[in-house]
Amino acid sequence: MIAALPMYDRPEIRWANETFWAHIRDALRDMQIAAPDALTGDGDPWAIWQDPGLVLAQTCGLPFRARLHDKVALVATPDYGLPGCPPGYYNSVIIARPGPLPHRPRLAINDPLSQSGWAALATWIAAQDIAPGPVTVTGAHAASARAVADGLADLAAIDAQTWRLLLRHANADPALAIARTPPTPGLPLITAIGHAPGDIAKAVAQGLAALDPKARAALDLQGIVQIDKATYLAQPLPPVP
Repeated sequence: MIAALPMYDRPEIRWANETFWAHIRDALRDMQIAAPDALTGDGDPWAIWQDPGLVLAQTCGLPFRARLHDKVALVATPDYGLPGCPPGYYNSVIIARPGPLPHRPRLAINDPLSQSGWAALATWIAAQDIAPGPVTVTGAHAASARAVADGLADLAAIDAQTWRLLLRHANADPALAIARTPPTPGLPLITAIGHAPGDIAKAVAQGLAALDPKARAALDLQGIVQIDKATYLAQPLPPVP
């Protein structure tokens, strides 16, 4: 068995993530559903997402629709109460240093299969009629933000919830934010095929209800919503950067 909630995990809020899982785990066990004692904090996310023993994990919308949608079962989508987004949706914050952009701005992206870091950025620059320059794959939203702040890149798109956490915990410069992209379905919770996603969704909702206000505020969790698979799959796949 395996469970992982790594997408918004930071050292400062790991205690809240672990508490959230403990409540979910106990709710699952009350329903006679086996669940691991603790979250898996390390490991290849693709291996975790496709593990036949996966009880619960969070993935990104682009990996889900590009590679995972027929290999896992959709459970639910957390709602982080992000500005300008319907429940369960999110967007990206476009960041750049003050001043005009270069003719062909250098892009920093966390991963070519990131909805918030690449797909949203590709859509935004196309709408702005910007000709992109060289692309650097940084491996993480925080690294993309640092690349822009340090002048190593000119543009990046940062998951709005990640940006909120970077402002709160990593002294990110709010002046870097120049725009927000249109909302898209948020980061879904998934389980291995053969599990009961409806029951797991109930356990997640019970786990959220059991969270104390401090832990809930640390995670910014507002609720759990159902967004169907077709809505995820309707989002276009971005070009290869």
